[in-house]
Amino acid sequence: MAAESGESMEFTLVLPVLPLDGEVVLPGMVVPLDLSDAEIRAAVEAAQAAARAESGKPKVLLVPRIDGTYAKTGVLGTVEQVGRLADGDPGALVKGRHRVRIGAGTTGPGAALWVEGIQVEETVPDPLPGQVTDLVKEYKALATTWLRKRGAWQVVDRVQAIDDVSALADNSGYSPFLTTDQKTELLETTDPVARLKLATQQLRDHLAEQDVAETIAKDVQEGVDKQQREFLLRRQLEAVRKELRELNGDGPDAAEESDDYRTRVEAADLPGHVREAALKEVEKLERSSDQSPEGSWIRTWLDTVLEMPWNERTEDAYDIQGAKEILDAEHAGLDDVKARITEYLAVRKRRDERGLGVIGGRRGGAVLALVGPPGVGKTSLGESVAHAMGRKFVRVALGGVRDEAEIRGHRRTYVGALPGRIVRAVKEAGSMNPVVLLDEIDKVGSDFRGDPAAALLEVLDPAQNHTFRDHYLEVELDLSDVVFLATANVLEAIPEALADRMEIVRLDGYTEDEKVVIARDHLLPRQLERAGLTGDEVALEEGALRKLAGEYTREAGVRTLERTVARLLRKVAAQHELGERELPFTVREEDLRALVGRPHHVPESAQDPAERRTAVPGVATGLAVTGAGGDVLYVEASLADPETGAAGLTLTGQLGDVMKESAQIALSFLRSRGAELELPVADLKDRGVHIHFPAGAVPKDGPSAGVTMTTALASLLSGRLVRTDVAMTGEVSLTGRVLPIGGVKQKLLAAHRAGVTTVIIPKRNEADLDDVPAEVLEKLDVHAVTDVRQVLELALAPAATVAEVPVAA
Repeated sequence: MAAESGESMEFTLVLPVLPLDGEVVLPGMVVPLDLSDAEIRAAVEAAQAAARAESGKPKVLLVPRIDGTYAKTGVLGTVEQVGRLADGDPGALVKGRHRVRIGAGTTGPGAALWVEGIQVEETVPDPLPGQVTDLVKEYKALATTWLRKRGAWQVVDRVQAIDDVSALADNSGYSPFLTTDQKTELLETTDPVARLKLATQQLRDHLAEQDVAETIAKDVQEGVDKQQREFLLRRQLEAVRKELRELNGDGPDAAEESDDYRTRVEAADLPGHVREAALKEVEKLERSSDQSPEGSWIRTWLDTVLEMPWNERTEDAYDIQGAKEILDAEHAGLDDVKARITEYLAVRKRRDERGLGVIGGRRGGAVLALVGPPGVGKTSLGESVAHAMGRKFVRVALGGVRDEAEIRGHRRTYVGALPGRIVRAVKEAGSMNPVVLLDEIDKVGSDFRGDPAAALLEVLDPAQNHTFRDHYLEVELDLSDVVFLATANVLEAIPEALADRMEIVRLDGYTEDEKVVIARDHLLPRQLERAGLTGDEVALEEGALRKLAGEYTREAGVRTLERTVARLLRKVAAQHELGERELPFTVREEDLRALVGRPHHVPESAQDPAERRTAVPGVATGLAVTGAGGDVLYVEASLADPETGAAGLTLTGQLGDVMKESAQIALSFLRSRGAELELPVADLKDRGVHIHFPAGAVPKDGPSAGVTMTTALASLLSGRLVRTDVAMTGEVSLTGRVLPIGGVKQKLLAAHRAGVTTVIIPKRNEADLDDVPAEVLEKLDVHAVTDVRQVLELALAPAATVAEVPVAA
């Protein structure tokens, strides 16, 4: 009876068992068996005896026996031939026919084991479904691939000719790569389609493993071949270079450049990533010819890399008290920056003691920006910091730098390419933790070649500079342990993003007492040496130094003072050589005029009252901050003749928009509140007002001259003089409020230098007085005000006599 699709027909058989140890025979397979084995011989003889009675081919049941255990399914096999095998032993040729499900044991002729079995006849639907057809194609394609790799071309045609699904699946029994368990699983799978799926998966897995194994073997072989080839080529290259040297007369002892570089790189103490990059460049050098320009570029790059102090570091001097004494000895004043350096050393010492020197790949560097007027010692302070810390010092001048490559370096594709100034500074220092002074960082410009300030963002960012990458080196450089000191005259000229990455330390200038100490302890000894004199030959009294600092110079720093001292000593040296002066000589105050001329900056308070600027109404003294520090600023006001001058406000002196608006506010306030202040405001309506700021060639801007202009106008209208000893600063509002401003310390230092004794500042700037040196505050009478009315009460002289109001011509 025919079975439906996927079903099978069963027949009961009685057969002698032929056990197969470690072997599995599938239907359709033809295998030779050795009759020397007693069990195999007994099964074949029993089958022959039964066949003689039935007049057919002898039949046996081929059953796999694994570890003494018989499988549940065997194969009905027919003995096709009995004879001798190739080695001369007796043997039989058996062909598998059908699967047989093994049942109970029974009796039969001969010494073999007989069992009952049920023959399973497998059926496959006809025609084949599309999925089964695809499976057949896939199996044949995989089998063809495997057979072709083994060179079994004849077998390929036989496999391609099999169309029966069951026979195609059983054909995989010939595969030598299948294990006994895998073949047993194929034998016990009675559904032909499921068996073909299993055989396809087994073949696919084997091909994947074979591909991996071939790839590994190929890689290993290629590696071995490459090493052998490289060894042979290097030997040939050595021989060729030797011949070339002999032809050129260099002699056989000339060192091979590439080998020399390779030896130097391997011997150098380089970080891993740098060593890897350097060896790659050495390989390029070995492959390049002597005439190639690339060879010179590579040699220059290798020289630069080998000269870098990759693992060189100086030990910090953790003598905090000693470092403080060094800073105090080399610089007078500058307490803020000295305290910051002392704090840095103290914290670094404690971190080092607790094993916190390196956290997250970053070390404890610092980025400080010293902002202040010229001549206050910003640049020389960098050397003192390095001295106090026991580190190397390098100065990088950034004034006028406009090319981004000056910071990050040039690409090596350019002829004459060099690393950036940061890398060159580290190489020059010979240490990875020097003190690097970035001088005049506010003078950095930008043009079509890029913005150097933008390139400095990574350099001066403590969170990024441990992986700084120079365009020339193209390897990571750790700058996290470098102490960067940047100097600038004007903070506003530094880009905001760059200033945000630095800790700002302001140096607002020296007091007169500090200048005297600096001149006595530092400037005078240095200039005596340069003039060829000694301290025993020429001495300056403290009074002479004080007069030089107060009346011959007016500056925030000490550069002009040093030049004046140098001029004085040169004059003394020249007079001695001419026989006009005997040494030793002590310079007194009265000797200064004969040696260096008349004073240039006599305070207003020391002048004749009739010659002072504030001797007429309408002139007030203000305070301002410039790039050179604080300075006094005079404001002059006048009223035009009503018959000849047009009404309105005229401003002169190169004023900026903010200062012009401050003048408008001052005028509007007096027009609206003049009656309360008992001022003749009617004059402001009909007559033109002219406000002038002397030093007209110097641009001026800012809101802090508001109270000064208001006071000058009030003095003009009231006829009351502004006190000579009073200077003021502050922004004014339309309601007469005095608003806070910046630069209080610099302004008070300027007032002190100018001989002013009374200073008016906004009330909200009182906190800034903490930054002003105590000796300056002792000599100044500082008034903090909130309203313009308070300013006028303090600044205007009593109205005992009313002066004539000046009229503009």
